Amino acid sequence: MLNTTKTSGKVIAKKVNRERYGSLLAAALPTVIQTEAENDYYLAIVEGLMRKGDKLNKEEEALLELLSLLIETFERKHYRIKKSTPRAILNELMAANRLKQSNLLPVFGSKGRVSEVVNGKRDISKEQAKKLAAFFNVSAELFI
Repeated sequence: MLNTTKTSGKVIAKKVNRERYGSLLAAALPTVIQTEAENDYYLAIVEGLMRKGDKLNKEEEALLELLSLLIETFERKHYRIKKSTPRAILNELMAANRLKQSNLLPVFGSKGRVSEVVNGKRDISKEQAKKLAAFFNVSAELFI
């Protein structure tokens, strides 16, 4: 069965069996997520669907997409990522790349300067931010 919906003059078609999809919706009862408990409930359903991998049928894919949007909306509202400091970003990049302070000598020019920046005794200058960006292949904005 082919269901179509007109949106902005375009036709969006999805091959979804109404009965099977309706049954999945009735079992999951998706709604706007308001609480942690509801979020956990929908996350469990999503995890179950994801474990099926490539074996998902069209109806399960549609439910997975719907629940993912609901979860994403809830988590954006309730789990805002706090802005990190340039020093914390530098330390994280060093750890992720298994680097020591001595590896940053080309960027900072001396052991003392590297140590001061890494330990928060000195801020990262704009020139150092540019060099760090090139060194780690990231945006200089991370260090400013």
